Amino acid sequence: MDMTSLKLVLDTARVHNKRRSVILALAFLWVQAAFCADASLSSTDFAAKALPSLPIEERYQFRKAIAEELHRAVRDAAARPSSAEVVIEDTGWRVVIPSASGPVLRGAAEDFRDYLAKAMGVRVGFEQTASLADWKQRERIIIVATRDQLPGCGAELVRRKDYQIVVSDRRIAVCGYDERGAMYGLYNLEARMNLREAPFLPGDLNTTRHSLYTARLTLSGLGWDQWPDEYLATLAHYGIDAIYASTYHNPNGYPNPRRDFYLYANQDPACVRDIIRRAARYGIDVYCPIIWLYTGEPENAAGLRMLVRDIVRTFPEIRGYVLLNEGFTAPGFPGWDQSVHHQRNWIEQWARAIAIVAEECHRINPAIELLAWDYGVDTRPYPDKIDTKRFVIDQYPRDVIPLVTWENGKRFELDGEPGYVLDYSISEVGPAEGAAAQIERARQRGLPAVYAKADTWASWTFGTFPYLPFPYQWYERYRMLEKYGIEGVLESWSYGFKPNFVAELRAWYSWSDAPPLDALLRAIARREFGSGSEAWVLAAWDHFSRAIRHLPDTGSNIGTTVAVAQPFFFEKPTRPRTRTLENSWHNQALWMQQAGINPYWPYVFAFYLLWPDFTNQVNVAELYARLSWEKNGPYFTLPVYMKYLLRAADEMEAGLVSYRQAALRAPESRRYRAFREVLLAEQLQRMLRSDQAMLEFEDLRFRLAQAGVSQQGQMLDRMSTILKEEFARTTAARETALRDSRLGYEWEQDYFYTPDTLEEKLKLLRVTLDEQIPAYRKQHALQ
Repeated sequence: MDMTSLKLVLDTARVHNKRRSVILALAFLWVQAAFCADASLSSTDFAAKALPSLPIEERYQFRKAIAEELHRAVRDAAARPSSAEVVIEDTGWRVVIPSASGPVLRGAAEDFRDYLAKAMGVRVGFEQTASLADWKQRERIIIVATRDQLPGCGAELVRRKDYQIVVSDRRIAVCGYDERGAMYGLYNLEARMNLREAPFLPGDLNTTRHSLYTARLTLSGLGWDQWPDEYLATLAHYGIDAIYASTYHNPNGYPNPRRDFYLYANQDPACVRDIIRRAARYGIDVYCPIIWLYTGEPENAAGLRMLVRDIVRTFPEIRGYVLLNEGFTAPGFPGWDQSVHHQRNWIEQWARAIAIVAEECHRINPAIELLAWDYGVDTRPYPDKIDTKRFVIDQYPRDVIPLVTWENGKRFELDGEPGYVLDYSISEVGPAEGAAAQIERARQRGLPAVYAKADTWASWTFGTFPYLPFPYQWYERYRMLEKYGIEGVLESWSYGFKPNFVAELRAWYSWSDAPPLDALLRAIARREFGSGSEAWVLAAWDHFSRAIRHLPDTGSNIGTTVAVAQPFFFEKPTRPRTRTLENSWHNQALWMQQAGINPYWPYVFAFYLLWPDFTNQVNVAELYARLSWEKNGPYFTLPVYMKYLLRAADEMEAGLVSYRQAALRAPESRRYRAFREVLLAEQLQRMLRSDQAMLEFEDLRFRLAQAGVSQQGQMLDRMSTILKEEFARTTAARETALRDSRLGYEWEQDYFYTPDTLEEKLKLLRVTLDEQIPAYRKQHALQ
């Protein structure tokens, strides 16, 4: 089947309203038929061809690349306009804005000119004018203004960030409801030209796009409170209009009451002022936390009122405050094993503190948004827990906006075994049962809005990845957020934002009148991998999106978060690598818990380490699979858990077959980006396989001592095979991490793993394989 025949198949399928999966299946069959000779191309084969062309990166090098990424050259020299397209050329075109424009619109206009010069190789002029009354009579202009400044345009714009784009053969008009709307309209022109890979626009384009969200918040992907100008500019281009700065510290520097435990960095009020000032130039608002331990005593309540008044008066520009119960809290936070009565007493006290903040904030400025976030309150999908989540909403003052945790607690089953999402995962689209109940109750109570903490390009499931290439699964989440009428979204946690194509999708689907998904993905695939690759890349993305739906590991766990760096312990190490307190008056177990260090492997936090019970009283692998903190709750048996990890990995491999082919056939100018896309997906697959291998190895180690002699030999043979396979995976993971400094990085822990950490794991694997297992065989007279 040639490309023309493939196009006919795809067009026919669309005409007859076939499902997208059918279309992609046909496309993938064509890929296999066209390249059957290369269908066996393995990860190793691909690495041999790709790695030599990718430079080694220093740690944190990805930060420097962000400024270069914003307006990288994307023009396709071979692109030619159709008769229906308008071409922006070096022939008198100019950007025109009102002379009364503010800094947001002025900055956007300058950015657009910079974009045309760097990304498209086109230089245009610049003009400011007092009146735009004659704009329809002017030619070769890109006119940018608000609806109040542009007569006869923008009549259907209804709220902030809305915009209209009107293109004719002589002029381009971008009309915003406000200056931010005009800015986002200009950035949408850039996005359209990026997809076209040329300064061409449809000559009859006339689109009015309504913003679906009043606020889209993110944390920094660079580090705590690191918001350089080029990063803020990049956020604005992706449609992000708000940042969550400070995270766990009051903006005025008042200390966090839990600081002695978490050792949080101090906050400098001058830094907050600087962030607010610079973010405003890009149309970005700032949200901050308020941190307080509320005891209910009169002196404590008075102290909270004083703190709130000081913050609001010191920082009048802050748009809103996040009241997260990890820092804005009350004593005796209820664990999941405590009674409903205890939970509700705590919720009532917490809500009284929220009411104090609301009263003080709104007395000074009624427009301040207060986002009450009950993250830590039990999310499990049981009727009494869902009732408790409703109870939370019932306690809120009427001028507070609930920030619901979107997917945590969502129930699902694998082979009839029940489980639920533990913490921030895209394996389930959401909302969770508790979140849906909270949304409904908030609507019933008439609260001002409902916001959600809902990841939209990355998640804690793979917290060490800059983004997750599951576009069809992400799209389903976008649709559900829209269906449930979520008005604002906190879209990341400490993995933050880094430029990526999934966040690009998110930007498109944060406004109305977005292109069909497959058309948008096809254009992105062509831009990133080259013309002719679209079917291969879409087939891969479909497989990847299917893969994530099989994943049982649904939280910030040892497996997916740090699996490629997870050491495999056959014996307890004979010497620690940092200090121990085994003979001290200190309790070493409590010290390890508080310090987060396991002295025998101090490369990740101890709770991200599968540490065996070397007394062999507990099978840690089984405990890991069954949601260990819930003794009588739902659980996965270890065989089912491992089965679905491998099923997800196999589905990833099915997609990688065409992904590798697309990258190797990419034009020279696109291979760097295409190769890195494939290596990132390869690393995801390695995470899944390493997770399963870790659990199988530990299960065998635990059972080894109780097994008969004949079984022990077989078990050691299998353990040796696992180690050899893991050695190959870890070697490949190290080579990938050397070439992509984004991998392993997550600023809440700084780095989860580095190439050096992976090197330490390789040493341990070799010692285990070459020394420890042979010694065990000899000691027990095993062949």
